[in-house]
Amino acid sequence: MATLPTKAGAVTLLDFSKSIDPNGSTATVIELLAQSNEIVQDMTFIEGNLPTGHQSTIRTGLPQPTWRKLYQGVQPTKSLRAQVVDTCGMLEARNEIDCKVASLNGNTAQFRMSEAMAEIEGMNQMFGETLIYGDTSVNPERFTGLTPRYNTVSASVPTSQNVIDAGGTGSDNTSVWLVVFGENTITGIYPKGSQAGLNHQDLGEIDAFDASNNRYRAYADLWKWDVGLAVRDWRYAVRICNIDVSDLVGQTSTQAATASTALIKCMIRAMARIPMMGMGRPVFYANRTVKEFLAIAAMDRANGVLAVQPGVSQFGTVAPGSVNNGTTTFLGIPVRTVDRILSTEGRVT
Repeated sequence: MATLPTKAGAVTLLDFSKSIDPNGSTATVIELLAQSNEIVQDMTFIEGNLPTGHQSTIRTGLPQPTWRKLYQGVQPTKSLRAQVVDTCGMLEARNEIDCKVASLNGNTAQFRMSEAMAEIEGMNQMFGETLIYGDTSVNPERFTGLTPRYNTVSASVPTSQNVIDAGGTGSDNTSVWLVVFGENTITGIYPKGSQAGLNHQDLGEIDAFDASNNRYRAYADLWKWDVGLAVRDWRYAVRICNIDVSDLVGQTSTQAATASTALIKCMIRAMARIPMMGMGRPVFYANRTVKEFLAIAAMDRANGVLAVQPGVSQFGTVAPGSVNNGTTTFLGIPVRTVDRILSTEGRVT
């Protein structure tokens, strides 16, 4: 897999796939990532400045200017800064297929590709789960995701300004995220001197071992993804938490419409918390249940606030009848599906 140029800035993995040698293998892997994980379409990546991640210098205070009088001097001032280190995790998977099994259908390469797609899907799901819920205080081998950074509505925590309480009080809550991906806002990272995205190594035919430590011949593959998340400016992510799923899927259409209307108002509030949308690529993320009811609400409304429109992907315009034929948007911002966002979140306080 080719290495992304150092000064390439913030690019998505799909952008990265277009910059490599056209041998097909790496591009295919990244395209498969995008097909099973919608975040890959939007999430930018930069090379970290540390072998284990990235250190960001964040401005925490602005200098105070002075209204000067004639013949009166001005006291020098300076801004305040803090340094934050975000680390990467090493996600790996191995696959060993008995050579005899791989050749049974007469197309070994096709069988291995089918197994590869399962490996990619498993890594995608683990990445998506960690991106939302990863907490190094619980799982130090992973990276810190979004939820631990936006986990309270208490005013004593600065990030609470970007946590909006949707009012759910039970244990069947979910969240909707608004994230503005960009080099200076929120971005994926990979370790300094390493490679972006999934790295696949075809280890060829090897000696594998069964449960009794007896050898057999197998085709082996190794998948590696060194990845992390850098929140360089916390103001560019907003969490709408405590969304009561049972209210959203209420027994009557009136109840569901009321819940959808409340969620739409929260989404408007989330947009208002973002200082400047032009700083990156804004996207809403929700699980499949919430996305379903937002799409239904779009069909029920006569205005253009929430709309379902034809989606355009990195692979060209989506043709009618395709599985991605419609993309739900909210005031022009895509609403994408992240299946790893739970519908069983506890109340955020």
